[in-house]
Amino acid sequence: GAGPGDPGLITVKGLALLRSADVVVYDRLIPHELLDEAHPSAELIDAGKAPGDHRLSQAEINAILVERARMGFLVVRLKGGDPFIFGRGSEEALACFAAGIAFEVIPGISSVHAVPAYAGIPLTHRNISSVFTVIAGHEDPASPGTPINYEALAQMGGTLVILMGVGHLPEIVTRLIGAGLAPDTPAACIERGTIPEQRVIEAPLVDLPACAARAALQSPAVIVIGDVVALRSIGVGWFENVRPAHIK
Repeated sequence: GAGPGDPGLITVKGLALLRSADVVVYDRLIPHELLDEAHPSAELIDAGKAPGDHRLSQAEINAILVERARMGFLVVRLKGGDPFIFGRGSEEALACFAAGIAFEVIPGISSVHAVPAYAGIPLTHRNISSVFTVIAGHEDPASPGTPINYEALAQMGGTLVILMGVGHLPEIVTRLIGAGLAPDTPAACIERGTIPEQRVIEAPLVDLPACAARAALQSPAVIVIGDVVALRSIGVGWFENVRPAHIK
């Protein structure tokens, strides 16, 4: 796992393996500064996927990992965030296992909690929220057969974190409010979290889609819904205050 954007958030073990790799197969959303840490002789393979633009299919990525490993190379598959959270790390691990390739999983700091933290939004607080729920929001919630139970989410309480949901934000908010979540629930949308370009939009849930649209907010972004969002503006928000001096 390469972490959520700030190159300093890769783990010590992950960085050590990256520096010793013969081959680095990397994703689109990794901190690209990390590629400078690779050995000058390392082969760098861009396996990034953007909506409608996949440089390599998943089958091709799996084949490259297996092929390079069989050639005797130390291969690092560098994935944004954590490889097992809304990524295909487990699929790639299974491909290696099926091919008899030994592998190791190095967890990464996930945008699930790191991006809200950089926005000054704790997912839990002992007096406010003792539970948080994480969902992928890239599927249209209005589509029949959506796997997300919005009624259950609205009744769960606590904090809701939505990844990959900017494209369907109006539909998601409509479903949540229709399922019983209060329209004035504090909410935020965090674009490009943990890096200097980070932007945060705060609004009551019902107004969040319109506010995000006015700001032309784009992915990658993390949506946070719940009373903990209010903590940002009453003292927990920190990133904007230290960024000029400490974050380049």
